[in-house]
Amino acid sequence: MAPQLTLQAPLELPPQEVPDYLNRLWSEGLKEEGGAATFTLVVWEPSWLQQQLIRTGRIDGPISGLLNEPLLQAAREAVGQLGLPASTAPTAPELAWALGQQPGHHSADDLRGQFVDRAISAHQPRRLITLAPTLAADRPLETLVAAYCPLSDERSGGGDACGDVVVLRGGMGALQQGLPMLQPLIAAELPCWVWWNGSLDESPELLEALAVGPRRLVLDSSLGTPRRCLDVLVERIAGGQAVNDLNWLRLRTWRESLAMVFDPPSRQSALQHVVQLDIDVEGQHPVKGLLLAAWIADRLGWHLQNSSWLEADTGTEGRGILAEFQRGDGQTVQFRLMPVPVGVSKTHPGALVGMRLICAPADRAPLCVILCSESGGCMRLEAGGVASMELAEEVVPLPNESEEMEMARLLGGGHDSTNPLLASAATLAAKLLPS
Repeated sequence: MAPQLTLQAPLELPPQEVPDYLNRLWSEGLKEEGGAATFTLVVWEPSWLQQQLIRTGRIDGPISGLLNEPLLQAAREAVGQLGLPASTAPTAPELAWALGQQPGHHSADDLRGQFVDRAISAHQPRRLITLAPTLAADRPLETLVAAYCPLSDERSGGGDACGDVVVLRGGMGALQQGLPMLQPLIAAELPCWVWWNGSLDESPELLEALAVGPRRLVLDSSLGTPRRCLDVLVERIAGGQAVNDLNWLRLRTWRESLAMVFDPPSRQSALQHVVQLDIDVEGQHPVKGLLLAAWIADRLGWHLQNSSWLEADTGTEGRGILAEFQRGDGQTVQFRLMPVPVGVSKTHPGALVGMRLICAPADRAPLCVILCSESGGCMRLEAGGVASMELAEEVVPLPNESEEMEMARLLGGGHDSTNPLLASAATLAAKLLPS
């Protein structure tokens, strides 16, 4: 949490009094401080995993909504204890659901939304609104408000940096009933971001109500069933909404590493002669691998011909995806995405283990490019006759940044429209996923 000067400590108010109270707070009580003319950030923060780990006694509180190492370690231990596949990511919704079937009645203080993360605080949000659903479905709606200013090392405009936080906490039904109070809290003259920090499978009607245009939507396509994740991406982008996908942002180092491999002039021409693309992912969530494949295909001008499920073979875990593209010169590119077993899964579902790109220029020996993650090996991709090819192999540096850091990067960049590379890749990735 960033160093802050608390102007108004967290105060619980009846929901209907919150809008008027905040208006009076800034126009009367804090008139001299003023408020930052920046943006509003609305966060859906269910934190089901953290709530369930605390309820079952696997970690201590408070409920913060943040992913930290003790939480991830406890989640990985629970994967084995509950008999889930080893490749199940600690943030996978199915783990939180499985924990929900276990006994336990531990409780802890719920601090979700009451403080502004350091990375986000640096961008001086005018208002941070957090919706914090509780495990108890019948819990009534509670609303808390607070006002703060970042301290001098983070401020750029004196009192103009000050903002406030609003927390809506309660059961799902209570939160639904409390949605009408949000509208007067979101200033029409300021940009508004909606961060759906949970599974895209849950509460589609609430997502629909929160993420209305022209609000900018931030989601994570690694959380939820693959078809639902890609459909939401495609539908929102097609509707003209500014959409950012944290799962797409995590591909940054993979795209940069691949570009660097082909940066030497001697290799650039080989990109026009790709004949095979293989991608290995952790577990049964192919979206990240499909987004990478779609980005490559779009950049190289390939056209999708067909796509189908591929039954598991030795050394893989579950069904893969087999597709065929046609290059601009009419030649065929074979694509295969396979789920592979891993010893320790990364934080998010469907993380990339490795990728292989084989080029076959007519006037030189074939080129095989293999990229792999730091924690995953490339042995499976090194098989299959690549010893007879020119081999370029790189380990992709994986950033270890929190969701809050990625969100802060988005806030700092503006992004009032969807990245055109994401827009093209999402549309093609949705077609790559077989029915």
